[in-house]
This record gives sequence, structure tokens and C-alpha cells, in this order.
Amino acid sequence: MSETASKALGAPAASPDAGRWKALVFIALAQLMVVLDATIVNIALPSAQQDLGISDGNRQWVVTAYALAFGGLLLFGGRIADLWGRKKAFVVGLGGFAVASALGGAATNEAMMFGARALQGVFGALLAPAALSLLAVMFTDAKERAKAFGIYGAIAGGGGAVGLILGGFLTEYLDWRWTFFVNIPFAIVAAAGAYFVIREPEGGRNRSPLDIPGVVLSTLGLVALVYGFTRAESEGWSDSVTVSMFVASAVLLATFVIVESRVKAPLLPLRVITERNRGGVYLSLGLAIIAMFGLFLFLTYYLQIVKGYSPVKTGFAFLPMIVGMITGSTQIGTRLMTRVAPRLLMGPGFLVAALGMLLLTRLEIGSSYAALLLPAMLLLGLGMGTAFMPAMSLSTQGVEPRDAGVASAMVNTSQQVGGAIGTALLNTIAASATTSYIADHIAGAGSRSQQQLVQLEGMVEGYTSAIWFAVGILVVAAAIALTFVNAGRPGSATVTGSGSGEGVADEVQIPVVAH
Repeated sequence: MSETASKALGAPAASPDAGRWKALVFIALAQLMVVLDATIVNIALPSAQQDLGISDGNRQWVVTAYALAFGGLLLFGGRIADLWGRKKAFVVGLGGFAVASALGGAATNEAMMFGARALQGVFGALLAPAALSLLAVMFTDAKERAKAFGIYGAIAGGGGAVGLILGGFLTEYLDWRWTFFVNIPFAIVAAAGAYFVIREPEGGRNRSPLDIPGVVLSTLGLVALVYGFTRAESEGWSDSVTVSMFVASAVLLATFVIVESRVKAPLLPLRVITERNRGGVYLSLGLAIIAMFGLFLFLTYYLQIVKGYSPVKTGFAFLPMIVGMITGSTQIGTRLMTRVAPRLLMGPGFLVAALGMLLLTRLEIGSSYAALLLPAMLLLGLGMGTAFMPAMSLSTQGVEPRDAGVASAMVNTSQQVGGAIGTALLNTIAASATTSYIADHIAGAGSRSQQQLVQLEGMVEGYTSAIWFAVGILVVAAAIALTFVNAGRPGSATVTGSGSGEGVADEVQIPVVAH
């Protein structure tokens, strides 16, 4: 048994930091900023494209530059947080993100915009794992941990929809540049608060030398994977560059795993991902994000193009999902997490979300918002909020303090890769179904108005075809959560092994949370 585990099992837990709840406010604010940024810029993209003269072929790089830097550097960012200390990494990440946001808002050409977005991704990759790992090491009491992760899970799940509302407001009533500038006050307040309030527990750093081969292989492998899916969306799955990216990613990531199993101080200790509970969380969470990202995309298009909603009205239309997520995370998940095993929240949560998704397969041009979209989004939010909360907590539960940053980075990596896959895969399915529908029906449309109707019907047909796949993906996520995640409820006597052969305590009972 490791020294850390022995201490966790035998010694009384250290007294919790008195300022931990104040710290949570600033950690949550920073997380909201990062999650908002994933969707807020999408609303502003058409206006920014026009102002900066970005071509249709290049506009995807406003999103892709951020995704590549963020997704590719997350593991490295998590390891830096373990090396420097999470508080320092958190504050530096916030400062860098604010500077990058200022550059984006002040962009005068496409090169400046793409560079600013990539820089946001770099500092986001440092900030996101530092935020989650701070929660992991600061909240060690069962009920407190449940509340803290309930708030964090609600923000992680619902922040994207809030971004749609805020992005719509800023773009419609101010200027697209404010979708960048709005990050600056968020970052300043969060950084100042963190600097004065956060007291990181001692002895949790990993001062081993950096695993440079691991950094290079993981970064290039993840960048190739995310770019492969991003390119597949625009150029198709059979495109030679797309295929070569997937092949390169597979080779690089396989080599990365081999290297990590042999080096003395790995970037990603395999014990972090081979423990069945964490492995189940990473996999099921990634799948759920695939379904969610595709849904955001389709519903945004459906509401704006088919129903004719304005950006602001579209953002408000997502409010039931946000309410559902907050309720599921802070009320259902938080209240039940200390009473039932995590899998009994995650599995049913994903199934409730799948039921909401199933309702959306009935979408038609004239579908009623109140009768169909509202209940579907409420179910989706409730299910995802209920599942996200124990998943976020369990992803860092029982991990050694020196690995908290990299374990947190794996949560963000599974979400980022899931988002890239979801957008590309479901978009491809939708586009194929739309093309097929229009080809079959356009010949019978005589007038221009009939042709436009067929095109709209084709779009909705594409969305519902892709949503069927999303339903299946959520059911698989539920099955994985119920099968892989076997941790007992907090306070139970069940101890599960780490899967690493090192005997690290992965118990979910709170005196044994190894922090």
C-alpha cells in the first residue's frame, strides 16, 4: 500500500480550509468563463467574420484554433498544475486567458483573431484542470464535497447554454468584440479572489521532472485527433488529410501509452486511468458530451433557421435545459450522492437524458416549443445534471494528491475530445440524411416556396436522424456507468482497488479520500 493511502486510511483527515467556500465562488467563476467561451464565440462568429474579412473556408479556425490548443495541451496543463501548485497555475491561467481575450476583442485581421483564440486555448488548458483539482484537494468531507461538485457540475453542464444567451445579447445589442472583452472582468475578479482566498493544502505537489517525450507525444496525438474530427466535419471522412490525422493520432497515442508505462515520472501515470471507476467516468462522460454537443448545434440551427428565432430568443429557449441541469446537479445529485452509489445516479441520469433526446426525434417544422422542446430540454438537463455531478466528483476521488491535476485534466480531455467527435460525427450524419431527403423529394416540388419547404423538411430530417444516434450514445454511456463504476456510496465500507497494482486507496468514504 502506498504511503499516501496508508496515511489516508490510518490518520485523521486534516482540518478543512476555513476559506474553502469563498474559494469555490472564484473557482466556479473561472470555470463558468471557460465553459461560456466554448459557445459564446459561436454566436458572434458571423459578425466577426464579416468585420475581419475572414473567408468561409477559414472561419472554422476561430473555433478550431481554440479547440486544438485546449484539447492538445490539457494533460500538460494538468501536470504543470501538479508541479507548480494548483493555485499558482490557476492564477497564471486566468491572467493569460484575460490577455488572450483582450487580443481577440481588439483583433484587426484574421491572423490576430486565430492567434488570440489559440492563446485562449493554451491558458484554458492550464486553468481548467487547476480549477477542478483545487476542488478535489480542498473539499474532503462527504456532504461538502457533494455540494461543491454539485455547483461545479451545474456550471460545467449549463454554462454552454448560458453562453448562447450572453453571446446573443452582446452580439445583438453591443458588438461581437464584447464576447471576448466580457472575459476580462471574470478573469480579474476570479484571479484576485483566488490569490487572497485559496489556501492549497501542503504536500500535494508532484516535483518529479517533466516527462518531455510524454508531453510531445500526448500533445501531438490529441491535436491530430481533434483536428481529424474537425476536418471530417468540413472535408468529409474519406479526405486524405482527415484519414492521415486519425492514423497519426492512433500511432502517437499508442506510443504515448507505451512510453508512460516505462518512464520513471510519467506525464499521465497509468494508475489514473486504469482504475475502473475513473476509467468508467472518463468514457461515459466523453460519450455523453458527444450527444450534448451535437444537440446544441442542431437545436441552435433549428430554432434560428427553421423557427426564425433571433440569437437572444434562441439563447432564452435553452433556459429550461439550464434550469434542469442546475436542479439535477445541486438538488438531486447533491442530496443523493451521500446516500446512494455513484453509478445509481450516473446510469439513470444518462437514461433520463436519453429519454429527453428521444422526444426530440419527433421534431417537425411546425413542432410546438411548449409541447415538445420544453419537456425534452427539461429532461435532458435533469438527467445530465444528475449524472455530471457524481462523475465530476468521482473523477478525482481516491487519486493521490500529486496526481490530482492530471486526473482533472483527463476529465476535461474526455469532454473536449467528446465535443470534437460529437460536432463532426453527428453533423456528418445530419448532412447525409438531409442531402438524401432533398434528392428524393425536390423533383416533386414545383414552385419556389415548395422547394424551400422541402429544404427545411430535409434539414429537420437530418437533425432527427442524428438525434437518434445521440439517443443510442447516451444509452451506451448509461450502460458503461452502470457496468464500470462500482464505487460504494460515501461512508460505505466498500474499497475498490486502484487498478495500478499500487494499492492506492480509491475508497469513496470520506475519511479515506486520499487528499
